Amino acid sequence: MSFKNFLKYLIPVAFLAGLPTLGLADGHAGALDPKDAVGISFWVISIAMVAATAFFFLESLRFSGKWRTSMVVGGLVTLVAAVHYFYMREIWAATEASPTVFRYVDWIVTVPLQMVEFYLILAACTAVAGGVFWRLFIGSLVMLIGGYLGEAGMINATIGFVVGMAGWIYILYEIFAGEAGKVSAADAPASVQSAFNTMRWIVTIGWAIYPLGYFLGYLAGGTDDATMNLIYNIADVLNKIGFCLAVWACASSESKA
Repeated sequence: MSFKNFLKYLIPVAFLAGLPTLGLADGHAGALDPKDAVGISFWVISIAMVAATAFFFLESLRFSGKWRTSMVVGGLVTLVAAVHYFYMREIWAATEASPTVFRYVDWIVTVPLQMVEFYLILAACTAVAGGVFWRLFIGSLVMLIGGYLGEAGMINATIGFVVGMAGWIYILYEIFAGEAGKVSAADAPASVQSAFNTMRWIVTIGWAIYPLGYFLGYLAGGTDDATMNLIYNIADVLNKIGFCLAVWACASSESKA
């Protein structure tokens, strides 16, 4: 391996190695109760996101240009999530309160990036209109803004739930019956169709965990913060890393072909 290529691998790994220090709150470093399942889930997921980020960034170096962008975006999804999970982990360890603001700041960045991935994997192998991205982007914003306003108490929780669900249903329509779904079915290679199918089922089944957590926390008589955050944490690790792994599998298959 040349020195130049060695630096390509060393720089992102060195950067990621320093991420754990970002979330350390004064006086609470390492204050994790071994009996606290939610706190442990925050810890495990924060490290998993760092490991996934290193993997996606390093793997991007071996793919051609058209797939490299998709891999870098996947790495950004897990990188943003990792940073926020370090902060959320420390807030939970210190207060055992839901880190709602940090969670939604994470989602408002990572969810649109995941919508970008639908566009990128199609654009890498066939012609696709830019409107596909914008419709998915707008749907994700409606979903997240409705959910945040409801959870933060700025609007009625039921109204927030309905608005968020409307945004999610719009996304599902676009990736199953809209232009994105039609382009994938008609023009994309088999590997892209497989990845696209996996990604949209993650958005369908995996994302269903989020409204479940919202419903239990705010509409079904209320549930404790621990249960709701555990549900959200499980959903994040499955939906972010699993989603980006589907993109990686597609890129790897197409590169070999």
